[in-house]
Amino acid sequence: MTTPEDQSPAPQPPAPEIKDRIYRSPAGMAGGVLLLGLVGWLGIDAIVAGEGRTPWLALAVLILLVPLIVAFTLRPAVFSGHDRLRVRNPFRVVVLPWGQVTSLRSGYSNEVVAASGTKFQLWSVPVSLRARKRANQREAKAAAAERAGRRDGGTGGRDGGLGGFGGCGGLSRGAGAAVDGPARAETDRVMDELRERWEARQKEESAQGEVTVRWAWEIMGPAAAGAVVLAILLGVG
Repeated sequence: MTTPEDQSPAPQPPAPEIKDRIYRSPAGMAGGVLLLGLVGWLGIDAIVAGEGRTPWLALAVLILLVPLIVAFTLRPAVFSGHDRLRVRNPFRVVVLPWGQVTSLRSGYSNEVVAASGTKFQLWSVPVSLRARKRANQREAKAAAAERAGRRDGGTGGRDGGLGGFGGCGGLSRGAGAAVDGPARAETDRVMDELRERWEARQKEESAQGEVTVRWAWEIMGPAAAGAVVLAILLGVG
């Protein structure tokens, strides 16, 4: 015989944790590393080899510039979570539950609009008009090739066997273009992914809440201190 304990349902395994998708600007990060290397090299050289007030001025400039370079190049990121969007910009961190997002816009910059009407720019997803133009040109070329393939396919039956092979080739290119979808710039594809998750999650109960904004004092404090020290040194001298 089985006891009531034996008939109890087996415990359910915990739901798998969904990791955030992180979007950064590779070009911005590479530029930030190069700028930090250049500023660090010049600054340290001035501190070590400088005379008089030069080492102190170099130190103040480093304290001012390093946080700003980090803020505008290495720090920006967008975290697309299961229930919320977290935007880390140079001087603040914005957390928007998907239920508070009303739109994700792409123009000359990419931005998210909250239900209150406040707009927050996505610094780590910059718009490249050149990349967008190249993508539009690729799409136009693919469409022209597909139309040419269809015309070849329509006349292939009249041209005989060799024309038939040409027609099949044209149809296969058209099918491939349909599967791949329209050409898109990289940042436009990122915005498409964000919109897809927003549309799927915006009405979920766990995706509701309030928008929070936190200022990045860890960046603003050192930069302000460096600016004050630099101003004092220049004023005294």
